[in-house]
Amino acid sequence: MSTAASASRAENASVSLVTGAAGFLGSHLVDRLLAEGQVVVGVDNLSTGRTENLAGAMKSANFTFVRADITQDFELPDLSYAYVWHLASPASPKDYRRLSIETMMVNALGTKKMLDLALAHNARFLLASTSEVYGDPEVHPQPEDYWGHVNPVGKRACYDEGKRFAEALTMEYYRRHNVDVRIARIFNTYGPRMQADDGRVVPNFILQALRGEPLTVYGNGTQTRSFCYVDDLVEGLVRAMILPDLVGEVFNLGNPEEYSVRELAQVIADLCGVPLRVVHLPLPPDDPRRRRPDIARAERILGWTPRTPLTEGLRRTVAHFREAGS
Repeated sequence: MSTAASASRAENASVSLVTGAAGFLGSHLVDRLLAEGQVVVGVDNLSTGRTENLAGAMKSANFTFVRADITQDFELPDLSYAYVWHLASPASPKDYRRLSIETMMVNALGTKKMLDLALAHNARFLLASTSEVYGDPEVHPQPEDYWGHVNPVGKRACYDEGKRFAEALTMEYYRRHNVDVRIARIFNTYGPRMQADDGRVVPNFILQALRGEPLTVYGNGTQTRSFCYVDDLVEGLVRAMILPDLVGEVFNLGNPEEYSVRELAQVIADLCGVPLRVVHLPLPPDDPRRRRPDIARAERILGWTPRTPLTEGLRRTVAHFREAGS
């Protein structure tokens, strides 16, 4: 049994509030918390989340779903919240460009409202931040003390700078109000329940391969990414929140194994049983050339490291998309 699992089971009367609960990552976190005996209230406005992601959670008497925009006024069940997990935000470039101002507001006003809730309930607060705070990094791999290389007026800034502001605000609630905050910078994560049409590389490649289409590669395919399976990522989030004495800590959570986009395309084509064919398109603006986390801090403090090999995680993800008939 993991350290985090032991801790959360010991506190099985605790109540968690999860924003972005119907999203890819949020729904997996909800399932994990329910499995460990927590009472969970999930909030989502369904701008990018889907209720079908919560099909299992909806069967639990310990789960309540609130459809709401956290930047607006809304009501929550009258409970004493021990943990506030703030995952609400569009996360794919396609979504945060379509919802650019909404993305900035949920990371600014939405973060403030969730921090105020944590303050009022004396709850722990975890911000789901992103590797995008590093921008197109000039340091590789990226440690938590790297400040980043971000274009503040580019098309990705609504998300990049939104998350950077959310981090700064979170730390000010710690410094001024002594809220027990933790920040997780999430690198590329994949797995079942990813949106088929969100424009990210893993679902794009899988869907194109399953349809027998050429895989769309932006640029020459030599740009690199790290890919963390969702179950591993959730384990990291739980440890970052549940373990004691981590107030004000920032953790990179991701898989330090680095793959080029071209290598990923080949693995997915092989798993789908099709020959690799690609179509090259121009790189999007400010697209990072290399992205890989330095997870030494998470390994040392959380005792966390990803366990799922890329091929195994992709096999499960391909099976999900096959079953979904995508």
